[in-house]
Parts: sequence; structure tokens; C-alpha cells
Amino acid sequence: MSSTAIAHPNIALIKYWGKADERLSLPATGSLSLTLDIAPTRTTVTLDPGADQHVASWSGEPMTGRELERVSAFLDLVAERAGSRTRAVVETANEIPTGAGLASSAAGFAALAAAASAAYGLALSPRDLSRLARRGSGSAARSVFGGLVQWHAGDDEGSFAEPIEAPGLELALVVAVLTAGRKAIGSREAMRRTVATSPFFGAWVASVPDELDAMRAAIARADLTAVGELAESNAMRMHATMLGAAPPVRYWNADTVAALDVVAQCRRDGIEAYATIDAGPNVKVLCRPEATTAVADRLRAAFTDVDLLVSGSGPGVRIVGPAA
Repeated sequence: MSSTAIAHPNIALIKYWGKADERLSLPATGSLSLTLDIAPTRTTVTLDPGADQHVASWSGEPMTGRELERVSAFLDLVAERAGSRTRAVVETANEIPTGAGLASSAAGFAALAAAASAAYGLALSPRDLSRLARRGSGSAARSVFGGLVQWHAGDDEGSFAEPIEAPGLELALVVAVLTAGRKAIGSREAMRRTVATSPFFGAWVASVPDELDAMRAAIARADLTAVGELAESNAMRMHATMLGAAPPVRYWNADTVAALDVVAQCRRDGIEAYATIDAGPNVKVLCRPEATTAVADRLRAAFTDVDLLVSGSGPGVRIVGPAA
């Protein structure tokens, strides 16, 4: 009646932005990501037959408000599938800033999906676990798997993630945490606004399938240059689509732009590096593993106060024990 799971964040190289169905968390397009080997979320779910409501804590602090509502709704979904009315106690903690565009919700709901399904006695295939995690947070579907992962658009049955073979392609990310605070507008609301008001959203949706095909082809031939160029241009288009919303959604700040300049200068100086940015101000730099020190040194020299995280390709979600 208790289970603990660990999951890692993932960073999309071809982005997910915009839902086709909010209730089922179905994406408007497919996406492709790299699961990291840093900053795991560890979550324990314990069933409590005497409780009349779910209880959850984050790093020892009780969850309240919208956060607790999301977790409780997800637990209700798992309990319903298990044919149970028993409530649960959730204890979770992660090692990455929350709400700053660093994929904390992806790791969080992937870990919650695995721990909750095990605690409630559900035996799910990896694909079905991915579909379940998607209901908590769309990108959590990808954190179920390690390495490079593609999440498919589709209906409830067809929208799941699966790992991609990448023989000969070694990738690393240098994550520049420029602003660790919670962002002013959450991803869900920003997506709604973009879908409803940006005149560029239709073009974004139409362009992503071709970009996914090109990215899969670049991965298959272990072409880091093509992978990096596609990832950077896709991220720029996603943010351009947000800027077309009314009112505009702008996650960048001055440090974001300065970091993009650092990455561009790296390339001019012969250090192959490419930037990607999610729903937040922080910049992730894709490069070869042997280039991480050079990239980190450039970023450290450019900013007086920056937290740098270096990651390789990480594992998928896993059950680590019956309790924390």
C-alpha cells in the first residue's frame, strides 16, 4: 500500500506547446525530448484507508490550492482505474526549481504516476504508464522513458511517448538557471492564451510534423549539427508564437537574451553549442559531452550569479522501494 518512484526531468528539442484537448491533456502536435540524468523527483504514495481526502507535501511543506487540486484529481483518476475509494498520502521532493520552465512538473507527475499506480495495485505497461502520466502533466508522458523520447499526438489511446534509438549520438545539456523563481504565468494558462489568440499558432502546428521528421532523420544519422540547429530554431518559433498572443506571453528577460548571445559566440569560436528555451527565462545549451566545460565556462564568465547544471542522457522512471 506504499510505493516510491524516481523520475527525471526532460527537455524538449522539438517542443510541445498547445493542447488539442485539455481534459485528456492531448497535445496539438507531437514532440521530442531528452531525459536528463540530473535533478530527480522522488515521490512516495501511501494509501490511508482512514483518510477522507488526499494529502500531499512538497519537500516537507503541505501542498494547498491549485497544486493540491491537481495532485488530488490525478490520484482520483488512478484510484478510479483501480476500483478503489481509498485516499492517499503523497510525499514528494525534487532537486530543480519549480515553476521556472525547467520541467519539474514532467518529473513530478511521471514519478507520481509510477508510485500511485504501484500503490493502488495497477500493473501498467510502459506505454499505458506514459498515457497515465500525460493526464497529470503532458510532458510527464516523456519522463516515463530515458534518453531521447518522442511523444505522439492523437486521441487518448494514441497519445503516448516512446523511446528513440540513437546509436552513435552522444548529447549533453548545460542548463543555465538564470532565474529560479516561479514564473508569472503558468504554462497551462500561457498555452490557452496562445491557442486562443496567437495568429501564428496555426503555422506552428503545421510546421512541427516536418520538424519531427527532420529531427528523427538527424538522430538516426547521429548528426549533432542538424539536431542542434533544429532544436534551436524550433524553440525560437515556439516563443515567437507566444509573443503573438494577446496579451503577449514573454518568458525571456535580459539575461535570457545575453545567454543566447553567449551561445552564438561559442559557435563563432568553434565550440558547437545550440540553445533551447522552454516556458521560462532559463536557457539550456545542447552540445557534445566533451564541450560542457567550455560552454559552462563561457556562461560563468558572462553572469555574476548563475547556477549551472550539466546533464547527460538520463534514465526513465523507476520504482525504488515500498517507501521513502
